[in-house]
Amino acid sequence: MTQDDNQGAQPPQEPPKRGTMRFQDGSTQARQPSLAEQRARQQAVAEQERQEALQAEQARAAEKKSSTKKKLLIGTGVTVGLVGLVATFYTVAKPDNVTAVCTTKDTEIVDKDENCDENYVRSHGGYSSGGFFFIPIGGGGYNSYRYNYGGSGAIGQRVSGGSYTAPSGANVSTKSGKSVQRGGFGISGKSGTSGGTGKSGGS
Repeated sequence: MTQDDNQGAQPPQEPPKRGTMRFQDGSTQARQPSLAEQRARQQAVAEQERQEALQAEQARAAEKKSSTKKKLLIGTGVTVGLVGLVATFYTVAKPDNVTAVCTTKDTEIVDKDENCDENYVRSHGGYSSGGFFFIPIGGGGYNSYRYNYGGSGAIGQRVSGGSYTAPSGANVSTKSGKSVQRGGFGISGKSGTSGGTGKSGGS
């Protein structure tokens, strides 16, 4: 090869370089939120807290209202119950007033009230037994009398209605106002004028 041939030859060209890519390493810091974003986040948290507090307050109010209503209903029920109990007590405690008339034992003719008065009977030599009053008459005999409770009639007439059993728990008195029996709630018993079980006076 000659020198001219060496001068005309071109040197070989290098292949073109390929593009390169950069990778972000871990040392790169994240972008800080802007002031507007920070305010928005704060407002969202505050709103959530406000909603939770409101719901809790509503729950407490509802529970308190329910408890108050329940107490009110219970109190009303107790009051009504007490009023009914007191009314029932006074209804039971208030005794009936019954009039007693003195009648002959067998013929049931209305007679003088004094013939059924134990004091009067005893003062005339008589006695009382088992609700009957015995007043002596000539010849060794007795006229016998007893009270009729609730009946009516004039002296000398046959008694109308009533019963010969003393009403329990009632106030019993004669037409003249003499008390025969006092009754009432927790009070029982009869006076001697209604007839005792023992014999008194002479026979």
